[in-house]
Amino acid sequence: MPNEEVEVTSHSKLMSKNEIVSLAKTFVKLGVNKIRLTGGEPLIRKDVAEIIEELSLLNVNLTMTTNGLLIHKYIDVLKKANVQSINVSLDTLNADTFLLLTKRNHFDQVKSNIELLLQHNFSVKVNVVAMKGINDHEINSFVVWTKNQPIHVRFIEFMPFTANQWHHEKVISYKEILNIISEEFDFIKLIDDKNDTTKKYKVVGHQGTFAIISTMTAPFCSSCNRIRLTADGKLKNCLFSKTETDLLTALRKNENIEALIHENFITKEKELGGQLLSDFTKVDTSVLENRSMISIGG
Repeated sequence: MPNEEVEVTSHSKLMSKNEIVSLAKTFVKLGVNKIRLTGGEPLIRKDVAEIIEELSLLNVNLTMTTNGLLIHKYIDVLKKANVQSINVSLDTLNADTFLLLTKRNHFDQVKSNIELLLQHNFSVKVNVVAMKGINDHEINSFVVWTKNQPIHVRFIEFMPFTANQWHHEKVISYKEILNIISEEFDFIKLIDDKNDTTKKYKVVGHQGTFAIISTMTAPFCSSCNRIRLTADGKLKNCLFSKTETDLLTALRKNENIEALIHENFITKEKELGGQLLSDFTKVDTSVLENRSMISIGG
């Protein structure tokens, strides 16, 4: 969470449940076969149960990324909707560091909810943003977690967004992460799927796995097929894109949504929204045009 107070978007500017479902149906018609509810935090919406239920009726793989705090309230909803995989954002296994990063004292609840998901046979992926001086000393603790639990830990290179105090010296590259893990563990490379954003590995004898999302030092843009629809109905063809296509206003005016989607696709930059240099140590965050990660939503 940013240090400053977060500006809340008014409800009138956010997609309603019916608008979310309507736009989702359009994307499915155009070939989308996986929908992930993410954030911000998707489970804070009062109508999230109805949204999950209606999206589950579409011919898609429905999944979610969450901070894990409210999972216990929605476990039955997720099971009924046949959601089988959940990503939980958790950057630390230390309660004090958790409070420092999230500004919330809810570590025990999040950890408990991860255990709850495992008990109900969900595939659980834990997203860990790796940051030097913050949680780099915990990398192998997360790998230890995969020994006796079928947890899939995903280390994410620290990415620059508005108000997240990014600096290139805080980035731990995927090669550095592998070196740290190799000091304690023997691991093997797993086969990555065609459009994976992760490089997947497994420690010999462990139930779970670990992976690395190497956005800053080894981008995967050439095979990335992700798009993001923000909570206020803007289409981003890349997480780092400068521009957004306003689908919500067009929907409310009964305009041609499909044409706007196609136009958005063909304007996608070759790599990292056209904003980040191949040498991440020279990235100037003062000139980046983007939202904060928590306000991108989707």
